[in-house]
Amino acid sequence: MISKEILKKVKRIEITTRGMVNDVFSGEYHSVFKGRGMEFSEVREYQIGDDIRTIDWNVTARYGHPYVKVFEEERELTVMLLVDASSSGEFGTFERMKGEIAVEICALLAFSAIKNNDKVGLIIFTDKVEKFVPPRKGKTHVLRVIRELLYFEPEDKQTDIDAALEYLSRVIRRRSTAFLVSDFLSKDYGQALRIANKKHDIVAIHIVDPRELELPNVGYIELEDAETDEQVLLDTSDRELRKLFAQKTLNAMLQRDKLFKSMNVDSIVIRTDESYFEPLIRFFRMRAKRFR
Repeated sequence: MISKEILKKVKRIEITTRGMVNDVFSGEYHSVFKGRGMEFSEVREYQIGDDIRTIDWNVTARYGHPYVKVFEEERELTVMLLVDASSSGEFGTFERMKGEIAVEICALLAFSAIKNNDKVGLIIFTDKVEKFVPPRKGKTHVLRVIRELLYFEPEDKQTDIDAALEYLSRVIRRRSTAFLVSDFLSKDYGQALRIANKKHDIVAIHIVDPRELELPNVGYIELEDAETDEQVLLDTSDRELRKLFAQKTLNAMLQRDKLFKSMNVDSIVIRTDESYFEPLIRFFRMRAKRFR
């Protein structure tokens, strides 16, 4: 049975994100994703002016004169939310944890999708896929997706993005727009990302806390890896140590960005100390210009 506290959180998220959707975001979503996909409708005889690239050679050979394939805009899209539920999401040095922000972002995307009559599905993963909600339409379904994200208790702590992407490629047959929401503290997912992005439109949403980017000068602190339980004592007053930490983090982000660009995977960086709304709107407007 779902607790009253969870139901209150669901309602709060619904009110917050649906307001954003109604005011701004739905139009941005529509301009970017509607009309991006085409599906086969029928074949008909070739007419002067038709694009010869649409000729159906099998039908043409059968009837002895040219026929072309006719395509039409897909009436609906499938939006998949791939959400990292590993223990590193339980970190945040400002008002909210990374995992909490991930839920709100997913709610915003899901409400935008159903407002445009699209389907929404969910994959929750750690170092394995722990929950799959098949894509469906409607407000009731979206509220279920939000409840699953809030109520879910993962079995494992670590992260395997590779497993989530392989699962997506296996269970979702038609092309979808897949938002991969994670802090990307995972290794060796490049090959799975390459394969999944050929079939689906992958958008990476990278959630990061500023304390993961640079260490504050607060003397000795003990850090614990939330996924491995490994502990280490650091002297943050050491300038060289802080510099090395920042450089290592920057290099990791640059490598990640390079990987995404090499595969034409769009990405958005969301910081826990800033609004997630502005980066999302910026991304959608930039992407809309690209597709005009």
